[in-house]
Amino acid sequence: MCEVIAVANQKGGVGKTTTAVNLAASLALAEKNVLLIDFDPQSNATTSLGFRRNDIEFDIYHVLMGSKKLSQIIQKTEMPFMHLAPSNIGLVGIEKEFYGKKNSNKDLILRKKIQEILHLYDFIIIDSPPALGPLTINALSAADSVIIPIQCEFFALEGLAQLLSTIKILRDTTSPHLEIKGFLPTMYSSQNNLSKQVFADLSQHFDAKLFKNKTNDSYIIVPRSVKLAESPSFGKPVLLYDVKSNGSIAYQMLAQTILQGV
Repeated sequence: MCEVIAVANQKGGVGKTTTAVNLAASLALAEKNVLLIDFDPQSNATTSLGFRRNDIEFDIYHVLMGSKKLSQIIQKTEMPFMHLAPSNIGLVGIEKEFYGKKNSNKDLILRKKIQEILHLYDFIIIDSPPALGPLTINALSAADSVIIPIQCEFFALEGLAQLLSTIKILRDTTSPHLEIKGFLPTMYSSQNNLSKQVFADLSQHFDAKLFKNKTNDSYIIVPRSVKLAESPSFGKPVLLYDVKSNGSIAYQMLAQTILQGV
């Protein structure tokens, strides 16, 4: 059965796309069939996998507008078990073009669109935009669970209460199945006292929802990594850019934890 995982946090720059791309790649490395849906108008997940936005004729915008099926826009990637549903800046106009119309099910559009391809994949990962707008609501409504990346920097927990409140509202209305899969600390530096303090705050408030390596019960933390930062410019997930880097190892550990059952 396919599991749909949204990666969400309305705060920008927390590692959402990095997490979505590299988790998807790490699951694909384990020979799981994975679809990464780029649901962000910035389309960074698309370019991170080596695609040029202007070279793609149809993308997730056309699926939401009903002119294409999801299966018609899916692109193969460098990894045999990983596919991409690309995005483009045109997605930013979806609120004006679609949400202005009277539609009682506007928050469930993506959920309906992915029904046709669920049987093809073991995992669908959705990279959501840095806002709590209609696109993120659609991503959460389509998902079985959500991973929340939190960068280990100042203001890390700012706005988190709003996201958690939104998830609770969705559970009470359209998505009773939606669960928080876990909080993922990102951009951690062991040399930085602020990183240590932010992680201490996270573990104090959300310890049960932090990912742990089941082999040694250690926390899974994504470090600040030059290789992670460089790999998108080469159009590759980090495990194809430098499989032995600490960032690559962290995401492979996250994938293994998810495969083992959080």
